Amino acid sequence: MICALLIAGLSALQEYIALHVITCLVPAFLLAGAMMAFLSRESILRIFGSGSRKMITFPLAAISGIFLAVCSCTVIPISAGIYRRGGSIGPAFILLWTAPATNILAIIYTGAILGYGMAAARIIAALAMASVVGLVMVSVFRKEAEINVARSEGSREKILSVKDLILLLFLLSTLLLPNYLGVGRPYLHKVCIFLACIAVVAIYAMATKGSNEIRGWLGETWWFVRLIFPLLLLGVFMIGIIGEILPEPWIAKWLGGHGILPAFIAALIGAISYFATLTEAPFVDMLMRLGMGTGPALSLLLAGPGLSLPNMLAIWRVFGSKKTAVYVLTTVILATVAGYLYGLLAW
Repeated sequence: MICALLIAGLSALQEYIALHVITCLVPAFLLAGAMMAFLSRESILRIFGSGSRKMITFPLAAISGIFLAVCSCTVIPISAGIYRRGGSIGPAFILLWTAPATNILAIIYTGAILGYGMAAARIIAALAMASVVGLVMVSVFRKEAEINVARSEGSREKILSVKDLILLLFLLSTLLLPNYLGVGRPYLHKVCIFLACIAVVAIYAMATKGSNEIRGWLGETWWFVRLIFPLLLLGVFMIGIIGEILPEPWIAKWLGGHGILPAFIAALIGAISYFATLTEAPFVDMLMRLGMGTGPALSLLLAGPGLSLPNMLAIWRVFGSKKTAVYVLTTVILATVAGYLYGLLAW
């Protein structure tokens, strides 16, 4: 039994390293490092800082997540980069929530597999819940927000130069294009797309940046790698073990119907399970074929992409235990309520 569990954990770890590190995490870490190195701290405080209007910063953070085809782990370096650069805790955690749950590619794929009714419910619920997540985080950690308000006032510095903006766009393309253009293709094709994109980034960086600037950028990138990557690997290994233990007959018994308990259990399963980008829809489709209700299915679709055990460990390392606990609890509760209400409407 122990050998079987270890093999399951190692298999999950092997698949994660083989399929997600090169085309997902590497560009995400490089993008986060570039944000730390080249974005103006004062401008980030002005745009996403605690002194900014929530009516502007919250929707801006939520909309930004729509265009990032990333999983719950890949988005952490990007969100952490905004937060460490002086951004408010609200937009940082909104981006953590919306990028995996509402990116365009995931919504389209959900509609193709589960139907566009479920896709519409997913994006509406996630965007509505994003503001709640932001408000909860800002309200609970009000003292920190008040300190940041003073730091964000009075700054009118330009957020970044045109050359830096182009570099960030190239890095964003390196993160997105392998996932968008590589859909339905062998993984080797994604790697080729990534290598072509990263070559463009390297050529542009060497042409526009000095050696000290590049070293500073890579130093910031390495900070994220050291902080987050080991915990991601540990979390993926544990998820492989959990997946081996979970019995299939249990699904129809506890995840069927449309009650609050099935929705909560589904949200809890989603919160600890790891889903790479686009994998949550086929997983939910499989569970629905085994008897899962539509309400619990939406709960899992909401909690699953935005949370995972590796994600929680990495968030804890970056943001601390209190912020992680509040974020996870809020997400599970909101996903449960949304799934329960959708189950009543769908019924």
